[in-house]
Amino acid sequence: MEKVINRPIPKDTLMEALGIQIVELNEQRVVAVMPISRANRQPFGMLHGGASVALAETVASVGTYNLINQDSQQAVGLEINANHIRAKRDGSVKAIATPLHKGRTTMVWDIKITDEDEQLICVSRCTMAVINIK
Repeated sequence: MEKVINRPIPKDTLMEALGIQIVELNEQRVVAVMPISRANRQPFGMLHGGASVALAETVASVGTYNLINQDSQQAVGLEINANHIRAKRDGSVKAIATPLHKGRTTMVWDIKITDEDEQLICVSRCTMAVINIK
């Protein structure tokens, strides 16, 4: 079941600082976009690898949260890795996350980050822990 994404970016979060916007969210995938700006470039003017990792963990977190009981559970990052394939200096990037494993206590996500021309910028895998909060 598709969820309509019409919420503002959460204030005072890394999502806000980096301009990350969720544009699609369902049980099969999460899609987010992030502009490349001064906030996420490294000193040589390229997209910072850490910003790509933050984008990847964001879509995995949002995807996991969408699949759990939001009243009694929380999603937290357990492990993430990333391979930075191509440099990017301007424009924007898009992250597409798909679940590889949807377990009761962990979920594993495959994330591909591409540019406007669908050129691969980064690939990542993120394991999320599902913890009980009540």
